[in-house]
This record gives sequence, C-alpha cells and structure tokens, in this order.
Amino acid sequence: MATFLYRLGRFAFRHRFGVAVAWLVLLVGAGVAASTAAPAVPSSFALPGTEAQRAVDVLKERFPGMDVESASARVVFRAPAGHRVTEPANRGRIEATVAALKESSAQVASVVDPFTAGTVSKDRSTAYAPVAYKVRAVALSEQTKTSLVHTVEKARGGGLSVEVGGSAVQAGDAGSGMEVVGMAIAAVVLVITFRSLVAAGLPLVTALLGVGIGVSVIGALANPLDLGDTTSTLALMLGLAVGVDYAMFIVTRYRTELAEGREREEAAGRAVATAGSAVVFAGLTVVIALAGLSVVGLPVLTKMGLAAAGTVALAVVVALTLLPALLAMAGKRIVGRRARKRPVTRAFAKPTVGARWARFVLRRPLVVMAVSVIGLGALSIPAASLKLGMPDEGAMAVGTTQRKAYDMLSDGFGPGANGPLTVVIDAKGSRDATRAAQKVTSTVRELKGVAAVGPAAFNAAYDTAVVTVVPSTKPGSVQTENLVRTIRASSADLQHVTGARTMVTGLTGMKVDFSKKINGALLPYLGITVGLAFVLLVLVFRSVLVPLKAAVGFLLPIGAALGSLVAVFQWGWLADILGVYQKGPITSTMPILMVGIVFGLAMDYEVFLVTRMREAYTAGQTPHEAIVTGFRHGGRVVSAAAVIMTAVFGSFIASGDQSIKMVGLGLAVAVLLDAFVVRMAIVPAILALLGQAAWWLPKWLRTLLPDIDVEGQRLHPTSGTLTPAAHARQEDAGGDRVRL
Repeated sequence: MATFLYRLGRFAFRHRFGVAVAWLVLLVGAGVAASTAAPAVPSSFALPGTEAQRAVDVLKERFPGMDVESASARVVFRAPAGHRVTEPANRGRIEATVAALKESSAQVASVVDPFTAGTVSKDRSTAYAPVAYKVRAVALSEQTKTSLVHTVEKARGGGLSVEVGGSAVQAGDAGSGMEVVGMAIAAVVLVITFRSLVAAGLPLVTALLGVGIGVSVIGALANPLDLGDTTSTLALMLGLAVGVDYAMFIVTRYRTELAEGREREEAAGRAVATAGSAVVFAGLTVVIALAGLSVVGLPVLTKMGLAAAGTVALAVVVALTLLPALLAMAGKRIVGRRARKRPVTRAFAKPTVGARWARFVLRRPLVVMAVSVIGLGALSIPAASLKLGMPDEGAMAVGTTQRKAYDMLSDGFGPGANGPLTVVIDAKGSRDATRAAQKVTSTVRELKGVAAVGPAAFNAAYDTAVVTVVPSTKPGSVQTENLVRTIRASSADLQHVTGARTMVTGLTGMKVDFSKKINGALLPYLGITVGLAFVLLVLVFRSVLVPLKAAVGFLLPIGAALGSLVAVFQWGWLADILGVYQKGPITSTMPILMVGIVFGLAMDYEVFLVTRMREAYTAGQTPHEAIVTGFRHGGRVVSAAAVIMTAVFGSFIASGDQSIKMVGLGLAVAVLLDAFVVRMAIVPAILALLGQAAWWLPKWLRTLLPDIDVEGQRLHPTSGTLTPAAHARQEDAGGDRVRL
C-alpha cells in the first residue's frame, strides 16, 4: 500500500493544477446537481417492528387523511391571577386568536376552540387550543412559522399570558451556527500548531471541499434514494472533523520529511505513503463505526450512518490526492519563516514536549497507568445510575415560549397533559366494537398513573377507535414509561375478553419504543464495530495485543463521559453553570452515537500515534525508543486534533436545547479523556510494560495476513543494509510477508 500511495502522492504533486481543477469541477458539478435535484422528502420517524409503529400504520390505514406525523402546536392561554379565561374579555381575545390561527397559513389543517373542545382547566385559569398542520414539522414554510409566532404575540395583552409549544415551534428554531464557531476554533489551533498560515489553511480548505462535495451529493440523491432531509447532519459534523484531522497528519509528516532534508516532491510522496497509509486505515475504522449504525434497525440512523461513512471515505480520498497538489502549490510557505532559516541538522535537535512526556511515562508506567485507570473509573461511577429516555419541552430554557407553555399546561392540567398517550383499539376481531372500546376505556381509567381518559373516537367503518389517555406524570418520566408498559401488558387480557387488540402510540409511546430499540441494539453494535475494527488494526499493526488494547481502551472514556452526563443532567451537578434547566433522563441515542463517533476518532488517534512507533521499531529502534519517537512526531498533531474536536463539540454546550447540550458535553468529555488520558498516558504505559511482546503475532497468523507496509519500509533505500537486530525486529513484527 505504501508504494502505491507513494506514487499517488508524487503524481498529485507533479500534476498539481490538473488535480486541483478536477476537484473543483467535482465540487461545482455536485453543487449544480444538488441545486437542480428535486427537494428531499421529510425524514420519517419510523420505528419498524415496534408496537407504536404498528399502531401508526393502523391509523393511516383506517383513518384516511390522518397523518399522525404532521406538525402540531399548542397555544396556551392563562388568565391573570384572580381571573378566569372564561371572562368575556379573555374569552373574546382567545376566540379571536383561534380565528386568526385558522387564517394564518394554508398549511394549517385545523384549530380547535378550547371552549368547544373542553380544553379548559377545572379552575378556569388556563386553556389551550390545539393546532394541526397538513405537513410535517420539517416541511413547514417560514411564512407559517412566522405567522404562528406573530399571532401568539398579538394575542398577549390585558394581562392574558399566551405561549406556544409543539413540534411546529421546535422546527422553527434557528440554527445555532456552531459549525462556524468550530471552524474558527480549528483555525486558531492549526495556526498555533503549524506556526504558518498556509499550513494551517490547507486542512481547512480540504475539509471544507470534501464536506461540500459530500453534502451536495447527499442532497442530489436525497429524493431518488429517499434519504430524507436530515441525513446530511452527521455527515457534515464528522466530515469536517476527520477532514481536518487527516490533512493535519499528512501535512505534519510532509513538514517532517522536509526538515530531514528531502526534496519537496519526494517529501510529499513519502508523507502520503506513510501518514497516508495511517489515514486510510483510520478512515476505515470510522467508516465501520458509522456503517454499523444500520444494526440498530432504524431507517433514519441507517441513512445518516451510511451517508456520513461516504463523506468520511471522501475525506480520505481528498487528503490523499488534493492535499499533495496543494502542498506543491504552497511551496516553501508550508513552513514558517523561522523554520525555513533553521539548518536541517537542527530540525530535531530540541526535544519536543511529546518526547519529554513519553520519557516520563516510560520511567513510571505503572504509576501513570494506575492513576489514569482509577481516575477514569471514578468518573464512570455515576454511569451506574444511567437512565435513558427522550427529553421533552420541560428541558428547554426557562425563557423560551415552549418552556413557558409547558409549565402553564402542567400547572393547569397536570404534567401529563404535555405528553398524552394515544391508545388505538383495533376492533376488527370484536363482535361489538362499542362494548370493546368501553371495556378498554374503563380498564385504562383504573390504572395507576392515569389522570384522565377521553372518549373513544371511531373511524367511518366503525372498526377502529382512538382514545386519548393523559398520564398523571410528565412525558419523559419513568412513571409514564411504566404506564405505557402497563397498558400494553393488559392488552392480551383485554383482547381475550373483547376480541379487540389494544396498542399504545403517540409521541410518548414512540419515544418509549425508540429508547427500547436503541438500548437493545447497543451491545450488538458495539460487538460488530469493535470486532471489525480489531481485525483491521491487526492488519495495520501486525500485532494482537496492540489492537486489543486500542479497541478495549476506548470503553474507559465512554464510561467516564456517560458518568459526567449522569452527574450533570440527572443529578444536577454544575447545572446552573452549564445551563441545565431540568433534571431528567439521558437521551436514548447518546450511548450509541457516542460509541460510534468517539470510537472512530479514538482509533484515528491510536493509528496516528502507534503507526509511527511501529515504523521506528521495525527500523531498528528498541520498544522504548520507538515510543519516544512516536510521541516526538505524532504527539503534537494528535493533541491539536483532540483540542479542535473538544472545542468544536464543547461549543454545543452553549445551545439552549438540552439534547444538543447533552451531545456537546458528552462528546467533548469523551474525546478529551480518550486523547489525553487513554492515548497519551495509558497506551504508552502499557506498551512500556509489554516491551517487545507488544508486537507479538502468532507465526501461523503471520503467514495468513498480508503485509500492507503501513510504515513504508520498502521506500527506504537503505532497507537492505539494516543491522541484524533491525532485520530481526522486522521479521518479528512482519513475519513471512505476502506482497501486495
């Protein structure tokens, strides 16, 4: 592989303008294709194989024209203290608002008057008007969103409080612009790392170009392949992350080759051959982690994972081809002025911080490993209390209209009013549909945790009914989840008595099933992802213990990150400082997304560090010397990459959305701990303790594995004159080689 990449790097360097123009043509072509393609169909929140989805399918079949996934809103009215919403002045203002909402947009399907629907609290202090739309939340026009907010603002006055919540309002929230903040942080770190504006700019240029092409291709294919309109979200985030990382690693190796006195074209070829080989396999581990999301069985996650995997693969190709072309164009400006004046013989005269740290770890490997493992273990203790669920509007910022509407509904109707359950009664198998519905309704009304049960609403064929059940607890609580399970558990007995099948759905029911499906897929996903990555890393390192350490080691920061989430979001530690407005469960998708994203980045850092160590070891250095060499050349770039990713993810903590805040904190903590504790401390400590045994590979396995030459040993003209000890190490590390 190194030989092929060496030729590729030199080819791109020599044909710099042709390669650059080709990539620009691809970018323009992808952009034109995306702009002229049919718009993407809104992503469907389908949960195949779950009861909630079966109930939704029954509703779509038996109630023509009903779209349970359509956008909705709840406009909540509260009278001033000591007054009622039924007073003439307040009632008149509410009825005028209902009329205005009906006329606010052609996308409005219906608006229910609180006084005719009975959505007025018992003390007459609060009322709410449900608004239904003809389309899903993501398909709402800006005019519809603006009109809703404007109508609500106009209704306020005379002491009447008016707020609005629901999916229609959440869909209208503006983007946070965190990608811009992340790129700005990346630029600063790159300038500090390379001390050259040109060198700092190249990773940003290649990352942006790769993401631009990837996201454009996704947009062009979204409609014909039914990718949905949210598929590119993960691709954008990870494409930028790995695009910067991969380019950084190759640029760093290129500058090292130049410092050792090689000509620019030769340096580019060697950089792509060695660092590029590591980039290829680092990219493959990320692709495996992302493609593995299909194991969950959720169409949305499968499409997001595959699209992001394609974008990461594109980032690898961009780094291997466009980057050497840009290096050729940059000329001597790739290094700072001071570095240009420095003699080649002094390029590595001064020990780096990474080398000094490696020597410190080598002197005290047991202490470093013990402190690191104990520290991560202590941070992981809260994870034992992890509770997964889906947050509701009660977790939003106190000043938002959604949170105010949530609190007003809770005060007036009870917390369960914010997440009613939809019970579907399939009475096709019943002799008397009316009696079956009455039996189900009376049974559910007697269950613990039920605040109210609405009347059964039948379809035209009178074979299916819908009953609204209001829990006495808030939507995201464990008690509400238990109520869903209790209703479902009673379904078999009810069907035996009435002949009708009972199913629970609605937003709360969907969230319960979503969490269950995610939780059930976590272990299989972890096993497949880690297993395939382990096999890949055995090929890269030609060792059993190094890949095993790499694959298992990332579980420590994952546990610590989950522990930090529990401490902050469930227990309330640092809640005021971090802007956490309501304690509650951790979002169900967090563990599996954290495993996928952090595992990919962790393997990137592992490959970047340890391939340089293996290269030094096979070239004749002792195991301890190889560790120091790996940190001398790779410590700085891994540290910079980790700081960039930590800062990018950490910037999302400032979001007012608690789910986004959770993602930002969890990923920032996991990446920070994995890079600086696991890769920088535990990895060298273990390698120091293992010594030469770290590179052990059974003889029978040596003959089976192809030698992909990640270290680029075949590029060294002096490889035939290595010392006997060096030859022995190459043989131990490589064994009988199968030439590719």
